[in-house]
Amino acid sequence: MVSRRFFEQALTDWMKGDGPDSDIVISSRIRIARNISGYPFPMLSTKSQSQEVLEKAEQVMVAQELGEWGPFEMIPLSSLNDLEKKVLVEKHLISPNLANESQNGAVLLNETESVSIMVNEEDHLRIQVLCSGFQIKEAWAIANRVDDTFEHSLEYAFDEKRGFLTSCPTNVGTGIRASVMIHLPALVMTQQINRILQAITQVGLAVRGIYGEGSEAVGNLFQISNQITLGQSEDEILDNLYSVVRQIIEHERSARQVLAVESKTRLQDRVCRSYGILTHAMIMDSKEAAQRLSDVRLGADLGLIPGVTQCALNELMVMTQPAFLQQHKGEKLSAEDRDIRRAELIRDRLAQR
Repeated sequence: MVSRRFFEQALTDWMKGDGPDSDIVISSRIRIARNISGYPFPMLSTKSQSQEVLEKAEQVMVAQELGEWGPFEMIPLSSLNDLEKKVLVEKHLISPNLANESQNGAVLLNETESVSIMVNEEDHLRIQVLCSGFQIKEAWAIANRVDDTFEHSLEYAFDEKRGFLTSCPTNVGTGIRASVMIHLPALVMTQQINRILQAITQVGLAVRGIYGEGSEAVGNLFQISNQITLGQSEDEILDNLYSVVRQIIEHERSARQVLAVESKTRLQDRVCRSYGILTHAMIMDSKEAAQRLSDVRLGADLGLIPGVTQCALNELMVMTQPAFLQQHKGEKLSAEDRDIRRAELIRDRLAQR
């Protein structure tokens, strides 16, 4: 039986806000794509071949080879309803692709939800590690050890010239996607964000919304990741991302200082106005909630609203998403009912500070 805590608890380790630079970097993520030699890619696999891949991944888990990060639980996506799948997407534990194409898919999750291993997604294995704050190299160290654990038991599809073989050509080579979820309200307010984002794309990095490719950047939250996986080593990929993100952090800090000095009253008004709306509104759609929570997050980071923690705001970031709202309520809700429930939930949570 699948543990209900994965669907009923919004808070997970990476949301605690206790990592380095967590006032700006919400989380760091490493994702490694791997395929098993001798099996077609998942999109071409038969049901029996996909089942064999599932069994091989489960054998590694059952043998407690992952015990350093465990215990783990295997969750077949076929055992979940649509709402439960969407909750896992909203918690960043599985990809939208796995949720939508989950007939033969599964995810291996550890108790802290810091390590999730997607099986039969676009590739046979998608190893993901999430850490709080700016810990991209620490996340890589864990992901690399998990990867080694699987490679000890499985023969990966590998080419001496091209590296690890993947379903999508953009992942061939190292198979690594390193990314950070970063909060940049001051750069948006000071109208520097477009220049910064253009510079990012010129050094081989991609900028997306918080749910990856095709998602919208809302609440001043952006996901920055590498685009190149072939022709660079893992260390080169990580060093490039680390260097660029470090510069972005400094730019955001400088922009916050400028706002605090040159536009202090306007900044206080914006932050307090958003806090007042969040604590009194009766209806709140997801886009407005994200923007208002972004304002309050900035105010909390600058000491303008004492008592509101990053952990609480990160938790609300998940709890106010459509699927989790319905899961928490225990029933399907219309769009208007979700907006009413979202406002109620935000009021209650902020009142507990």
